[in-house]
Amino acid sequence: MMQRRLWREASFDLTGKILRINWLYVTLLCVLAAIGYAALYSAAGGHQEPYAARHAIRFGFGLVIMLGIALIDIRFIARLAWPAWLGGIVLLVLVSQIGHVSKGAQRWIDLGGLQLQPSELMKIALVLALARWFHRASWERMGNPLFLIPPIIAVLIPAGLILKQPNLGTAVITLLLGAAVCFAAGVRWWKFVLVAAPIPFLAKLGYDNLRDYQRARIDTFLHPENDPLGAGYNIIQSKITLGSGGIWGKGYLGGMQGHLDFLPEKQTDFIFSIIGEEMGFMGALFVIGVLAAIVLGGMLIALRARHQFGRLVALGISFNFFLYVFVNIAMVMGAIPVGGVPLPLISHGGSAVITVMIGFGILMSVHVHREVDFEDAPDER
Repeated sequence: MMQRRLWREASFDLTGKILRINWLYVTLLCVLAAIGYAALYSAAGGHQEPYAARHAIRFGFGLVIMLGIALIDIRFIARLAWPAWLGGIVLLVLVSQIGHVSKGAQRWIDLGGLQLQPSELMKIALVLALARWFHRASWERMGNPLFLIPPIIAVLIPAGLILKQPNLGTAVITLLLGAAVCFAAGVRWWKFVLVAAPIPFLAKLGYDNLRDYQRARIDTFLHPENDPLGAGYNIIQSKITLGSGGIWGKGYLGGMQGHLDFLPEKQTDFIFSIIGEEMGFMGALFVIGVLAAIVLGGMLIALRARHQFGRLVALGISFNFFLYVFVNIAMVMGAIPVGGVPLPLISHGGSAVITVMIGFGILMSVHVHREVDFEDAPDER
């Protein structure tokens, strides 16, 4: 009898968790993935292979992972925060030793056909670790400079390892992500100003120590017309592709820049340019609206969480997604240097899809368990 009662209680709890999943948010993610499928189908010239079919399979697999993580108690995820951070560091060290080299960078580990990019997983682990650290923090402890040393180290170590790959764009995003979580936790704004003050003076020194291709990206960003058939070719073609769509676009599968292979990396970095050419300004605006709704939905989940850990995790994951979107769209428009950051759930790439969906799974767990009581409640403020 006791076993039956426990089984019924467990089944009821599982059913309750499934019902508490934010299915509207899940629908938004499916809509975004469908947009990605359509864009990748077009990028391949109207064929499912080699991009669209794989994208659908990866998203389906990622969706199962996301829903599975959503059912895991957020308190259990919190206990895994620092082990996850340590595991991310180990993977970053391994990628520097045995990682796959592509286009002059050593950023991937080959796991039986799946190329995993540890830097992407590290960003999620960093959010969890920082949220775990600040979960118990009182205002008095937040004002103690010594209390901030461990989270600063937790941010700088992975950022340094990522920079060594070299991956300047992801290293900068990691620093911004860490700063955002710290700010949301209550670190006073003047401390960020104090840390950021020397950056303008160190900019020249940093520029002189960049790799040749990294300096070329900055020079190309400032003056793409100086080398229109070389370093400036990508961004010039991206602008042409975007602008040629006009208000309403050339129609689905009607784009010329991508289909005639004028636009490089059309399935990854510059997939938004394909959307702009075929669907025009209005279609691009619709995609941006879906992306914005996902970001704002994540922020709303953060505001509804009753515990500090959930709030910080939801804010961190939402901000990480926002950085993906902002950097990619600004990059294809020529507003910032090209950095190789994909447009999440739209660009082709297995590692990016899986890691993004893992993050959304944790975000959904925050929503499902938004009212739970943590045994290690925050200190008295």
